[in-house]
Amino acid sequence: MFEALPAQGVPGDQILAELRELRAADLPTHGGRLFAYVYDPALDGLDELARAAYAISAHVNGLDPTAFPSLLAMENAVVGAAAGLLGGDDGTVGSVTSGGTESLILAVKAARDSRPELLTPRLAIPATAHAAFAKAAHYLRVALDVVPVGTDLRADPAAMAAAIGPDTVLVAASAPSYAHGVVDPIAEIAAAAAERGVRFHVDACFGGWVLPYLRRLGADLPAFDFSVPGVTSISVDLHKYAYAPKGVSVLLHRDEALRLPQYFAYAGWPGYTMINPIISSTRSGGPIAAALATLRHIGDAGYLDLAARTREAVSVLADAVRETDGVRLFAPPETSVVCLASEGVDLFVLADELAARGWHTQPQMSYAEMPATIHLTVTAAVASTAADFGPDLAAAVAAARAAGPAGIPAPLLEAAAVLTPEMVTPELIAGLAEGLGLGSGDFTRMAAVNSLLDVAPPALREALLTGFLSMLQRPPTRPVPVPAPAPSGAFFGHPLHRRGSAGSPPPVAE
Repeated sequence: MFEALPAQGVPGDQILAELRELRAADLPTHGGRLFAYVYDPALDGLDELARAAYAISAHVNGLDPTAFPSLLAMENAVVGAAAGLLGGDDGTVGSVTSGGTESLILAVKAARDSRPELLTPRLAIPATAHAAFAKAAHYLRVALDVVPVGTDLRADPAAMAAAIGPDTVLVAASAPSYAHGVVDPIAEIAAAAAERGVRFHVDACFGGWVLPYLRRLGADLPAFDFSVPGVTSISVDLHKYAYAPKGVSVLLHRDEALRLPQYFAYAGWPGYTMINPIISSTRSGGPIAAALATLRHIGDAGYLDLAARTREAVSVLADAVRETDGVRLFAPPETSVVCLASEGVDLFVLADELAARGWHTQPQMSYAEMPATIHLTVTAAVASTAADFGPDLAAAVAAARAAGPAGIPAPLLEAAAVLTPEMVTPELIAGLAEGLGLGSGDFTRMAAVNSLLDVAPPALREALLTGFLSMLQRPPTRPVPVPAPAPSGAFFGHPLHRRGSAGSPPPVAE
């Protein structure tokens, strides 16, 4: 039991022990058995180095680089490394952000603000582009044009070109797409955008730090970076395949003129003139220092080796899928993703069975003509565990086949059939949670939940998950018990293992 603000201060050793006990309930961030959310290079000593570097600059404030030139020097060095890796030249500039979503929001902002005369600026993306583009469009009031992809799961260059109109301020594509790990035809789309005088952004947040090394290792991947004419900006997350701690992404622009609309400046108040290259004003120097230490410690040769280990692990996992009756590869395993679909077994039950065997995956809902799939983000650490995946996959498929489809209580199916987003209330969410067996806070079996979400229209799914997350994120009315470990689920896009984070769900309303 603990309180965030006790009447009297608590000894440091006790606090650290409590935090470690809380962390014991989380999924394993190391060990090569979690296929989403974290990136593990399995390098001894790297975590300790990054923590020490973080501590050195934790209290440095990035708000004013003239006050803290150390952070300016570190940020420029990190941006320079990213630019060099991604085909930039002496004119390439960039900014360090808190993550891929912020990088994409800023890419859209820069494009929008470069065309202030437009009443309704528009953003064109393929259907497989990351959801953060939709978030950017929502926040920035930019109209979103979502273009269907081809049967190969890649953006269709002709369809993307057709979507570019006089009010289009930005076209974007992925290298690779997160869900399936395939690279869009960047050169063709960039050419279409350039012909129409429109900016073109490459979302390489997920794979931008590993694709150059995979290409050097002989992978048959197309050019996607600034070597491609027409590419005006690129985003790449360092807390993914650069293996830096969380909170570091880089947004690159081909030249300084393209970046200038990204800035926010305001002098119309009696305080200091605010000038921000990114969304936040105050920001800790810790993540940037940790990222720089990570890059320097691993080095170019080290990243090439990590990419080789990742490529080896992808091959082993893909072969395991090919050799297992009941599952199939849904997308070509050409980068660092293995994406599989099921045949004759309930995919969400399969995900539960894999979790029961210690393999924590990311179920993805069906979309348009695409079936539900299981996503595996593969890192270098998986090279040491990949050989064990095949037998466990076969056992999980057999168990899922024996269990049959996930059972959704008939009353819930009937209710879902008539629900609209406007009908979703806290009381309804509490009742659904209870009916799906989540009232006790036990998230070990999520197949029924995911099956219900899969049949819900997207707008209703959004409302349900928003309501559920809101239910979890409430201050406790009493000291919170330390949670017991719980396997993963995919109720709202990440594992539901924080059993005690907001106390138990409320009782069903009378």
